[in-house]
Amino acid sequence: MIEHFTYGWTTPAIAYAVSFIGSFIGLQTAARARSSTGGVRAGWLVLASVSLGAAGIWAMHFIAMMGSSVQSLTLRYDVVLTVLSGLLAVAAVSAALFWTTVRPGRLAIPGGGAVMGLGVVAMHYTGMASIRMQADAVHDPFYTAAAAVVALAASALVLLFSLRLQGPAATLLGSLVMAAAVSAVHYTAMFGMSVTALPQTPFDAEPSGAAMMDFFLPVFVGLGLLLMVISLILLLSPAEDDDARRPSRSPVPPVRDSVFDRRH
Repeated sequence: MIEHFTYGWTTPAIAYAVSFIGSFIGLQTAARARSSTGGVRAGWLVLASVSLGAAGIWAMHFIAMMGSSVQSLTLRYDVVLTVLSGLLAVAAVSAALFWTTVRPGRLAIPGGGAVMGLGVVAMHYTGMASIRMQADAVHDPFYTAAAAVVALAASALVLLFSLRLQGPAATLLGSLVMAAAVSAVHYTAMFGMSVTALPQTPFDAEPSGAAMMDFFLPVFVGLGLLLMVISLILLLSPAEDDDARRPSRSPVPPVRDSVFDRRH
């Protein structure tokens, strides 16, 4: 039997909070990209992709998995696939943001939402494939389809908030929606997962791979430092809109009266 809330509502709450923080910072950097050009825009888009993909999406999945367990079975995780799942999330968000920001058009929001939504689903099931246990895992197609629909719809809505709407309220609302959507995708897909235990042998009693707590320190310290750095960059880099509202300091050349000049 799969237990999705081994520690109660603690892990879902922490996972949602981390996803919200990553989404909030990511949407702010995406807004900076919208008002920038050239290499500056590309830099903001990279920061937005990392914030949304690594913290807003992948970290939520990672933390939620810490609260999941299978009765009487030991869970281990393939390190390569676990890291790959995070890179998939970052790559999908990056492609969606570059498309909608650099190549805006009628298909930007639905197309970018499709890329981002499918990336969220791919991230989740790659993370599921990284699990090593003495059991066979089966995913219900109905729950898989439902998770995909939620991911696609929510990703398009988040891109709409981040690229078309302006102001703190839109950023806040978009972050709340993003965190809720990622959580919904994760738990919808997890509820459709079932396992069948395999007979253990003396030579293969424990699965290979890393324990979830082996990832704890590098993930939390790494993501924490990353979000702090991006936040400092946001604070120390004034928005272009603020620069545009500042009065010009260049002296205004005097207007010369031609008649006065001729008389003197």
